[in-house]
Amino acid sequence: MTVQPINVTATLLEEIIYFSLTDVINICLVNTLSGKPFISALELRLLNNSIYKIESKSLYVLGRYDLGNSTNRMVRYKNDVYDRLWDTLTPADCIALNTTANIEVQSINNTLKTPVEVLRTAAQVRSPLRSLGNSFPGVYIAAESEYYACFHFAEILPISQGKGKHRREFTINFNGANYGHITLQYLNPLTMCYGPRKSRDSGFVEFSINQTGRSDLPPILNAFELFYVMPPLGSPTDPADVDAMMAIPQIYTIDKDDNWQRDPCLPRDITWTGLNCSYDSNSPRIISLDLCASRLTGKISSSFFNLTAIRYLDLSGNELTGTVPEFLAQLPNLTVLNLSGNKLTGTVPQSLVQKANNRLLQLSLEGNPSLCQTDSCQKKKRSVLLPIVTSFATVLVLLFLSTIFFFWRMKRQATSQSKKEGLVISTNRSFSYSEIVSITNNFETIIGEGGFGKVYFGTLKDNVQVAVKLLSQNSRQGYKEFQSEAQLLMIVHHRNLVSLIGHCDDRHNKALIYEYMANGNLREHLTETSGSTLNWNERLHIAADAAQGSYLIHFRLFNFSLH
Repeated sequence: MTVQPINVTATLLEEIIYFSLTDVINICLVNTLSGKPFISALELRLLNNSIYKIESKSLYVLGRYDLGNSTNRMVRYKNDVYDRLWDTLTPADCIALNTTANIEVQSINNTLKTPVEVLRTAAQVRSPLRSLGNSFPGVYIAAESEYYACFHFAEILPISQGKGKHRREFTINFNGANYGHITLQYLNPLTMCYGPRKSRDSGFVEFSINQTGRSDLPPILNAFELFYVMPPLGSPTDPADVDAMMAIPQIYTIDKDDNWQRDPCLPRDITWTGLNCSYDSNSPRIISLDLCASRLTGKISSSFFNLTAIRYLDLSGNELTGTVPEFLAQLPNLTVLNLSGNKLTGTVPQSLVQKANNRLLQLSLEGNPSLCQTDSCQKKKRSVLLPIVTSFATVLVLLFLSTIFFFWRMKRQATSQSKKEGLVISTNRSFSYSEIVSITNNFETIIGEGGFGKVYFGTLKDNVQVAVKLLSQNSRQGYKEFQSEAQLLMIVHHRNLVSLIGHCDDRHNKALIYEYMANGNLREHLTETSGSTLNWNERLHIAADAAQGSYLIHFRLFNFSLH
């Protein structure tokens, strides 16, 4: 989408409902030659995927209006659980209706969870008019574009009660298509969504709500939303390619103009500097990577092996050291490999040489003085090293057997001690981040907060209650301490240690899943906030058990602290 501010004093607010296919959302500001792009604020809100049922598409909000609201105050969170922004509007040919009655917003017909404050007001067309909608703000739509609309109703007048019963019935005409007949129940909300519909000609989106012949009351409308269905940008780059490209800058210091952020292949016209992509498959694939003269140091990273679609790889003119890895010959589509001008050593893998000899690979290795490109230098080394290696191997075998015997004795002692202390090996399950979101119901209930971050209540599919500790990006304790806790608790279980059920190590999201302690934490019981009082004998037992668990972690197992 293109955004152009009107002037320096105007506030421009744009809203998109985005259907994410991955756990990471990339937001890019692209210069369209109309000035340097900027953004003043960015707000993200998590929506339930069951409301706007436009899978794999994004909706640009053209307008969202609360009709009949005479306060001129925008409705948003906390009145709207999703923090949608509802502008006020009362058309000139309508009268404003309102009520303070309780509306059944939990009704199954209120599929979009329209706020009660929005449903308590409505616009009713003035008599003798029989159609509502002609004077609403026009929204221009280009030809062949798709749009989507949602209309929100609630009868807030008791028209069907008492002696003078009335009937309100209407139809909806949305850009030439008719829907209805619609009748409303008193204080019971109803939401109707239509589209996506494609416009044949350019012009304004038009709709009207029309009174039927059987109705003796004009139509009403409480609120409506209009959306432009944005053309898909395409699937994100293949996850394995993305993981590889995100890992490479962490291994090497790479100085590129775009700092290698966002999706490597999208948008198409501004891919990352130094790479080219193919868009023939469902997800873009990286087929060319040029890191020539990029000041790379160290060994050739195994992350390059994950670029399985790559055809051209140029690592020349750097200061790479170590041997040429065998995995480069296993890249199925690689046809050009340039490793010249580095400080590589050892012998070139025979598989690479063979592919080059068969003209399946254009291989460049010049400028590596210590790199042996044939078997001859390797044979010379073998003749000199053979006596040394034979003697050293004998010592190694003896040392290996001694080590096995030592660890066998240590294991027997550890097993015996573990049985005495009630320690057993436990199983551990790996969860994806999407499963964590489902388990915690979109992180609905916070039950605690510690050095790593917040702790959420959750429920597994088998109805087992759990506590989910999510590592915060701003955590006082870093990822290494978080990883230490996971490694320790995933292999042991002890009656004085809380059980670790599973973990999540999903790229940028880390979490530990524990058994849920339904009786609360120790602080609550010691400070009597739980409603129960512990006697001194109980407190002494708790202190002893806690000391046993701490001793087990600090001295019996890994001799380090987690807190």
